Amino acid sequence: MIIPYRHLIICGVLALGLAIMVFFTMEDQGAESRPVTVSEQLSLPPLTGTSSPSPRDTALSTESAGVTPAIDGSAEPAQAATLLPAPAGPDTGTLPEAATKVAAQPDSIFRETAVRPGESLALIFKREGIPQRELANLLASKPLGARLKRIYPGHKLTFSLTADDRLLGMTYSPGPLETLVFNREDGGFIGEEIFREPERLTAHRHAVIDQSLFLASQKAGLDDALTMRLAQMFQWDIDFVLDIRKGDEFYVLFEELYLGDEFVGYGDILAAEFINQKQSYQAVLYRDANGQPGYFGPDGRNMRKAFLRAPVEFSRISSNFNLRRKHPLHNRTMPHRGIDYAAPTGTPILASGDGRVTAATRSSSNGNYVVLQHGEQFMTKYLHMSKFGRGIRAGSKVRQGQIIGYVGATGWATGPHLHYEFLVNGVHQNPRTVKLPDATPVPGNEKDRFATQVSPLLALLGNYKQQIQLALAR
Repeated sequence: MIIPYRHLIICGVLALGLAIMVFFTMEDQGAESRPVTVSEQLSLPPLTGTSSPSPRDTALSTESAGVTPAIDGSAEPAQAATLLPAPAGPDTGTLPEAATKVAAQPDSIFRETAVRPGESLALIFKREGIPQRELANLLASKPLGARLKRIYPGHKLTFSLTADDRLLGMTYSPGPLETLVFNREDGGFIGEEIFREPERLTAHRHAVIDQSLFLASQKAGLDDALTMRLAQMFQWDIDFVLDIRKGDEFYVLFEELYLGDEFVGYGDILAAEFINQKQSYQAVLYRDANGQPGYFGPDGRNMRKAFLRAPVEFSRISSNFNLRRKHPLHNRTMPHRGIDYAAPTGTPILASGDGRVTAATRSSSNGNYVVLQHGEQFMTKYLHMSKFGRGIRAGSKVRQGQIIGYVGATGWATGPHLHYEFLVNGVHQNPRTVKLPDATPVPGNEKDRFATQVSPLLALLGNYKQQIQLALAR
């Protein structure tokens, strides 16, 4: 078939027009997807709003993940941080997320780095080629400059620089939720502290102790720091050195913190039950009318006591209270009016209660020792320390849990340990069995508020415990 020449020309023109249309369409799409420059980013309004549910949220809401919905039945979204478009990486000319609020100019260079082991800020500035005078101005800035004198490996730093390495601003991120932002102003720098509000998901775990509390917690997916906090909630009722037995168990309701899909740590322990030698202890978080948090029993009893049961965490007892003990050095019967806690040299020793230091000195038999007076009725003694805690001297006040010294083997000691004594009206008592006075319970005028706040938490904990028991009974 022969196609007329005129028709061929028309087809060619149409094909050319179609090609031009396709070319411009692709150009428009490419313009929309290309990276945004610093100048364009700075002209954009900050993005604010709330985060939307992600597949992670759905996955974590299942029983296998140990997560329950929020207490009101819905997961309340967290406020998103003020952000500019996502970074393209260091030295690319685009603005890293961590540097969102750092001073910038259209030709600014953003450089991101992490603190390496053994590095100071001075070494980092030298490595990055930034003049030391800029560092001096940064450290002199009030009130946050002093925070930069102690930085830690792994923490992030982002610099905003001119082409000749003049520092316009810097951010320092000690963690995923906190950032210190420094901007140049009037020849120096002004610092600002910014916190990102994470999304909080409620989770729960159960563990049965076979060998130790920490191993059981690790098998349940909890880290050691959260386990320590759990133990501290019950430390006035349970001696975690001597009282723990195989078969003890716990149920714990707590918060997991997320930024987007990234897990960034644990929030509060909301409620927990610890079953020790078949006796159950429950504790729930309550914030009073002034916003002060504390842990209380379901009846409003304060979990705290006026004194800690043991002043050294997770050590072992090498010698008990015994008024007819045979002394290991002198080989004769000598009363042992306290408890010896064996622990590595340097283990922190905690004040068992609020009080005043009446002695912080040394003798040939006691080594370095501290005596605390707690009101008129109670006194505690701490012997054989390697050294005293900071600021511990006669006349100084201490708070319960404050470090007053460190385990050692000074004086008449055969190895590193703490000898701890507890006196009531001048008479030695067994620290393990003496009845400890309670701290203040929930005030009567807050009882209704307390019940309203903690009842949903206790109900969640109870429901979870019931589910575990039904599953184990099958």
